[in-house]
Amino acid sequence: MIDDYDGYDAIGLAEQVARNAVTPDELLDTALDRGAVVNPKINAVVNMVEDAARARISAGLPDGPLRGVPFLLKDLGCEAVDYPCHVGSRLFRNTRYTRNSAMFDRLSGAGLVPFARTTAPEMGIGTATEAVVYGAPTRNPWDLSRTPGGSSGGAAAAVSAGIVPAAHGSDGGGSVRIPASNCGLFGFKATRARLPDGPYAGEGWAGMAIEGFLTRSVRDTALLTDICQGPDLGAPYAAPALAGSFMDAIQTPPPSLRIALCDTTLTGDPISAICRDAVHDAAQLLADMGHHVTPARPSRADTWGMMQAWTDIVACGTAESVQAKLAVLGRPLADDDVEGVTRGAMAHAATISGADYINCIDRIHAYGRQMAAFFQDYDILLTPTLAEPPAVIGRLSHDTTDYVGYRMDRVFPYSPYAAAFNASGQPAASVPLVWSDDGLPVGIHLAARFGADEMLMALCADLERVRPWFHRRPPII
Repeated sequence: MIDDYDGYDAIGLAEQVARNAVTPDELLDTALDRGAVVNPKINAVVNMVEDAARARISAGLPDGPLRGVPFLLKDLGCEAVDYPCHVGSRLFRNTRYTRNSAMFDRLSGAGLVPFARTTAPEMGIGTATEAVVYGAPTRNPWDLSRTPGGSSGGAAAAVSAGIVPAAHGSDGGGSVRIPASNCGLFGFKATRARLPDGPYAGEGWAGMAIEGFLTRSVRDTALLTDICQGPDLGAPYAAPALAGSFMDAIQTPPPSLRIALCDTTLTGDPISAICRDAVHDAAQLLADMGHHVTPARPSRADTWGMMQAWTDIVACGTAESVQAKLAVLGRPLADDDVEGVTRGAMAHAATISGADYINCIDRIHAYGRQMAAFFQDYDILLTPTLAEPPAVIGRLSHDTTDYVGYRMDRVFPYSPYAAAFNASGQPAASVPLVWSDDGLPVGIHLAARFGADEMLMALCADLERVRPWFHRRPPII
């Protein structure tokens, strides 16, 4: 067995396999053993399919760059034949797929060994992972009384707790970056359409949702994104081509960059002192690294209007998914099928006309142009990832049917930055640079202009070199 499982990222474990220092079966044993110890405390790993993982190993894993590394799929997206999915909902419990997604095939082709899925809020529409279908909330390994975030909360909790070194996630409004911030991990949202959605979808939430990963090292995310990036067959559009690869990009620090520092929300509202101090600390670090940091925020961008349009689009997407599932089942919605926020989303969607929906998309596109204008003067926008430290379990639960109030009055004040870059399509990342005095991770958010993924990844890697975080492990370990 490998002596120091936590001491390796995914690339490091793959190197151990390549050197015959450990076998894929032994790594899977280690991941399963770690999960048996910590998962009852955090409730992050579900839908275990150990037999499918063992069968992949027995059949001979592809000779890819991550051969033999145990891996987890989010319980939402990354559809795969051998991996049933709840989509975070009792209505979708044990959904089976007849073919693999392009995303799964690319991950599988790299030699990874997926063995289970990770928890998500119902249909991915929350910033905390407390779905009823899993029987209990998912908890943050740094503080079990707090949420790991959402919607990739289970993935972040599992990686942070050391079950696997990296996991699949997705991001439709911060759903990779919020959990990364809460759990002390690196989370990167690539430019719109950088990663494939097919064949089950052309785009998610009118182009605002994208696949991604939760990792402990920048290089793991860089390699995973290299493995999966590029349009799949029949994709409706594609991201701008990369100049090279992410793995190449992280080898060299970026040149001196023009960085805008925003220590309020994007609409100018105050944030917690912990997050404000954290972003000032990050700004000083970046200045010491030779970058030009100037206080500024995109005040001419209609962020409030964007959030209203985003809220309506997510409501319509939620309603469409529920209706499609009920059509397959051939029955009406039962009382215990979905949670309160989902019911509220469906009710709100019923008030939105086709013309209203198109207007929402137009507002999202206009917002992208407004943000692009701001980034003519800056290379990076620097903010905290969240306006406050990880929320206490229950504060962002889905028990209310006031969907609009939930999104605009509860989610948006807590997470006022991330969704902006789902709307604009720009790349953005949460970097674990700061911990509070009471030991909670506080993510730092960096966003770049559309298509500048390699520059942003290079900056994140440089920050990792200057202020390493890989050694930081939560108390649960």
